[in-house]
Amino acid sequence: MSTLRFQALKEASNRRPSKFEEADRKSNIFGANVFNDKAMKQFLTSDAHKGVKDAVQHGTKIDRKLADYIAMGMKEWALSKGVTHYTHWFQPLTGTTAEKHDAFFETSYDGSDPVEKFGGGQLVQQEPDASSFPNGGIRNTFEARGYTAWDPTSPAFIFGTTLCIPTVFISYTGEALDYKTPLLRALNAVDEAATDVCKYFDKNVKKVTATLGWEQEYFLVDMALANSRPDIIMTGRTLLGHTSAKGQQLDDHYFGSIPTRALNYMRELEQECMYLGIPVKTRHNEVAPNQFELAPIFEETNLAVDHNSLLMDVMQKVAERHDFKVLFHEKPFKGVNGSGKHNNWSLATDTGVNLLSPGKTPMSNLQFLSFFINTIKAVDTYESLLRAAIATASNDHRLGANEAPPAIISVFIGQQLTKVLAELEGVSTGKLSPEEKTDLKLNVVGKIPDVLLDNTDRNRTSPFAFTGNKFEFRAVGSSANCANAMTTLNTIVAKQLKDFKKEVDALIDEKGLKKDEAIFNVLREYIKQTKNILFEGDGYSEAWEQEAAKRGLSNFKTTPLALKAKVSQQALDLFKEMNVMNHVEVEARYEIELEEYTKKIQIEGRVLGDIARNHVIPTAIRYQNTLIENVRGLKEIFGSDFENIAKEQIVLIKEISSHIEGINRKVEAMTEARKTANVITDAQEMAEAYCDDVKPHFEEIREHCDKLELLVDDETWTLTKYRELLFTR
Repeated sequence: MSTLRFQALKEASNRRPSKFEEADRKSNIFGANVFNDKAMKQFLTSDAHKGVKDAVQHGTKIDRKLADYIAMGMKEWALSKGVTHYTHWFQPLTGTTAEKHDAFFETSYDGSDPVEKFGGGQLVQQEPDASSFPNGGIRNTFEARGYTAWDPTSPAFIFGTTLCIPTVFISYTGEALDYKTPLLRALNAVDEAATDVCKYFDKNVKKVTATLGWEQEYFLVDMALANSRPDIIMTGRTLLGHTSAKGQQLDDHYFGSIPTRALNYMRELEQECMYLGIPVKTRHNEVAPNQFELAPIFEETNLAVDHNSLLMDVMQKVAERHDFKVLFHEKPFKGVNGSGKHNNWSLATDTGVNLLSPGKTPMSNLQFLSFFINTIKAVDTYESLLRAAIATASNDHRLGANEAPPAIISVFIGQQLTKVLAELEGVSTGKLSPEEKTDLKLNVVGKIPDVLLDNTDRNRTSPFAFTGNKFEFRAVGSSANCANAMTTLNTIVAKQLKDFKKEVDALIDEKGLKKDEAIFNVLREYIKQTKNILFEGDGYSEAWEQEAAKRGLSNFKTTPLALKAKVSQQALDLFKEMNVMNHVEVEARYEIELEEYTKKIQIEGRVLGDIARNHVIPTAIRYQNTLIENVRGLKEIFGSDFENIAKEQIVLIKEISSHIEGINRKVEAMTEARKTANVITDAQEMAEAYCDDVKPHFEEIREHCDKLELLVDDETWTLTKYRELLFTR
């Protein structure tokens, strides 16, 4: 087997950067494979075009007759670009995208009269077999019916020779079986709640859009080297492997010159993104060797989530053409930085105002403060639910590992804004004096733009940080679907804004306060109530962990514990009230995520046991036999004095035996723990058993394997090493 490793190394070392030529300027090809407004104007009737626009902007329904006209135009556009098939493209609760391709081609019953056919019924709704998708008990496996329904707010696109139509995915009884449906409901909730609050400041606001700009971190590993590692292929990460002598400690990779092979990959990836309308803008080396990042211009949240899901698929396909394997796992390599997917979130009005960016007048700044403080209040109230939204088996490795935010959710706003809130905390109860109003507007609210201009400090250890004109949810994992975090965040903000308006209106109607006075009074109370969630210090420190406990903040370090917040009465009531998910849908997701956690740990345990016993131990025994033969030879030559001469070899033989025994013992213990866990019927208890009883054996097995890697002859070691995976460019 060691020959596979060295063949892979030879293959990787002989790689030459794939040639790539830019097709055209980015601005000329952007959205060329998207059925966007430009394409619709060309291929749709004016009524059909207006129908799609109204559906996107106002949520109006498209009737079947109009859908037929839209489908006809969409088909002609696709055929003009060489498309042969179409698919409803959706995001089931597997963490990946799904698609079933159907040809436009049809014939009559006797096989004659072939024609390209695609009607409104096929555009608007389809009925894929839903039996094998996660459902959390929403329906029986033998009841396979599920429906996909067109989402006109996310434009259709061409990938390869297939027309992809973004859709929602629901069960026969109407419950959501995907990520998109609850997200769309959450976005509608935050639109309504934020628009109502905006009318305090601008009566012309008719719509508020949640925006998202994600930052995708990832590793690139040569395909041959990745294929030589069973753990990378089966689990997306290395389950064992001794750290390389050189890692990231010199900080020479971060923002360094991008390796040529990786750069050519990025260039082709960016071109594919341009055709698909994904507005990628930034690329750079990340902290760890062979780790990179790309980020787009922010977009409407639903479209941004679709684009990120599509991007992850495109990245893998382009990587194959450059002989790379993309690793999205949050912690593919021990001892070097893992990967996240920072979600930069804000709210924007249809009048062109970013609600988390201050303006030039006290009124616009009071608007900014209202949304800024309400967001903090939402996080304070639902911090455990936000933690649950980013809980996965893979993200558990990253959170709190001195490279990413801790599992404790807190908010960072910077020293300057902290001072602003401290001044607002002193606002008088009830009506304000003319002097206080003037002071607030001129010296507190009025100076916020200048404060933000100088507020350049950042805190990389904060899971939820204000970064000038947006909040950055840094704790989201690199392999995650952004929809999970964005559904939760937009829902809690919508609920908080709804409550805020009730409180302000009550002070105006019942206490006779003027609008500004009422807003200041409510914000003052929120500032007092949210002090526990604000933290400016080192999120990695033990002192913060102790302080957070005193403040009553949750600290769920594992997914099984974190997920309980999803089915708390608080969460069930929240999602029901905001019409985002009913109890059945929430509980189904909870069951699915517990099951996914259990299965991932189960798979990792099986793979680790296989590698340890079928790769590591045989390799160690072969090398040990070589040492034994050496000792026998020395005994023949030197007789009774051989023990002194062969002392080091004998010690090594014993040490290898000790590690082999340790591996066997720990693999047996892990297997028994797995067997015990497998008979548990309760999903929560089973997940906890895998977390507490099975997973701890992983590190113990790994320790023995990694020690053997240092002891065994490099020429006989079968598994590609960290130095080769991380530094082969």
